[in-house]
Amino acid sequence: MRQQNRQHWEKIWSAADPREVTWYQDSPEVSLRLIEATGIDHEARILDVGCGASTLVDGLFDRGFENISMLDLSGSALSHAKARLGDRSEQVTWMIGNVTTFRKKEPIDLWHDRAVLHFLIEESDRKRYARTLLDSLAPNGHVIIATFALDGPKKCSGLEVLRYGPREIKGLLGESFQLLDFVHETHLSPGKIEQRFTYFRLQRQQK
Repeated sequence: MRQQNRQHWEKIWSAADPREVTWYQDSPEVSLRLIEATGIDHEARILDVGCGASTLVDGLFDRGFENISMLDLSGSALSHAKARLGDRSEQVTWMIGNVTTFRKKEPIDLWHDRAVLHFLIEESDRKRYARTLLDSLAPNGHVIIATFALDGPKKCSGLEVLRYGPREIKGLLGESFQLLDFVHETHLSPGKIEQRFTYFRLQRQQK
């Protein structure tokens, strides 16, 4: 992911009210429902990539999950989330970094992404994303990725995006992952603009 994208998101989050960005959700119900559908236990290692100031971590804590890591390009975004969580922020592992070059010592049991993949326009970045995902995930680990749907926006926050359906997500991730489920969502932004997403639930195949 190019350096100007890091600067782009830092600029947005430095000035933004997290409740007014177009992708804001009071509660990410689709993500939470799909996470619970995986059947992972409350000690499972969960990573939210491109988390921004998402409220997903709040919902995970409320449901008893204990081992949560948050990764984003923007330190300002993470600061918003930390401020909202208060004392609970001390239970989270916070990381500023690029998902295409991310490395974590312990394997991840669940990878969640509602914000990154559709911004990876360059094929080389998408290949690095897929490799990082495979290298990071535990055997039989779970993946939940939400992207703009095939009939979703072509741009977001001034940046071009790619749109995905089941065929596109399988084409990227390949035979290492089984697609278990996909769900369409029409997200209504704070400005009452409809954005269509597709959520994919996959599982790494044990060889």
